[in-house]
Amino acid sequence: MDRYAVIGNPIAHSKSPRIHAFYAAQTAQALSYEALLGPIGGFADCVDAFRAAGGRGMNVTVPFKLDAYAYATRLTARAEAAGAVNTLAFTGDEVLGDNTDGAGILQDITVNLGCPVASKRVLLLGAGGAARGTLLPLLDARPASVFIANRTAAKAADLRALAERFGQPGSNITLQAGGLAELAGQQFDVVINATSASLSDAAPDLPAGLYAPGALAYDMMYGKGDTPFMQAARAQGAARLSDGLGMLVEQAAESFALWRGVRPDTAPVLAELRAALQG
Repeated sequence: MDRYAVIGNPIAHSKSPRIHAFYAAQTAQALSYEALLGPIGGFADCVDAFRAAGGRGMNVTVPFKLDAYAYATRLTARAEAAGAVNTLAFTGDEVLGDNTDGAGILQDITVNLGCPVASKRVLLLGAGGAARGTLLPLLDARPASVFIANRTAAKAADLRALAERFGQPGSNITLQAGGLAELAGQQFDVVINATSASLSDAAPDLPAGLYAPGALAYDMMYGKGDTPFMQAARAQGAARLSDGLGMLVEQAAESFALWRGVRPDTAPVLAELRAALQG
């Protein structure tokens, strides 16, 4: 039986073992999936031991995504663009590093929520690892424009430079970057919160009038009920709201497909997890 795992610190809260067990049963794949508490400063040794024991692949969560990036011997384009790795695949001496977060959020937005990104005005809030992971798949979806906004405008500008480096040649996507105050007077069809504000029970301080008619406000964080960002978006006129639970489920499916060559049906596990959270 092939072995897989998720590594993080802390890790007891992870829903990944439950998700991948569901996917394995659904697709008749013989595998085991466990949660590993990685020691701070000991990521490489922990992964080495897992590989030596027959491990075939790993998901990587906080705080090891940069360690996984350094550990990989080969990177996908989206992992290189993100500067972080959340999925490792082991084949002999090769360690493939991928980042499935951006593909997960785009699948959730465009398919699960039925909100096409193509030709839309998109606001990406944040310039850290979560925003970097989203950037390349977002550009591949061909929005009309992407504005990268961050409290520190210089970090947003750095992310714009990254977007220009990895964006499709000949693309007509308008790329902008700046501080939150520079959003005044602009409107967006899709607003993605890739900041960590919701973790501290806060929301980015956004100017009024930001949400176009029918706009979607999407928070990468999830929990019971609306996040602070979702609450603020509702008050400011967003027509549709979503947390990031679907992103979690979809990025896991992307990893599963990379490892096993078969894509699971995400709808049942998403419905199960949503019911558990609401219950």
